[in-house]
Amino acid sequence: MTVATSRLWLAAEIVSSDDHRTDTVTKKQLYEEMKLPRLWMIDPRYDNLEVYHGSPYGLLLKGILAGGEILTESLLPEFQITVADLFHTPQIPG
Repeated sequence: MTVATSRLWLAAEIVSSDDHRTDTVTKKQLYEEMKLPRLWMIDPRYDNLEVYHGSPYGLLLKGILAGGEILTESLLPEFQITVADLFHTPQIPG
């Protein structure tokens, strides 16, 4: 049985090219202070994402994913997506 709580356990931060430092340094520090268990830093400039896991020492980088690599999350057992699909923009028939 899973019990819902009001505690944030995953943040997916999309890095802005206009405000890179705020997204990658300042916000990451805030998430560490909150003791966030998971953080995904999604960077459209490079079509990659960094996966961080919370630890007693702060957020630790677990991996940098790109292209055909698959993003999964043990806290979301059914979830999986390739990084390429994450950045894919569907074409709308016109």
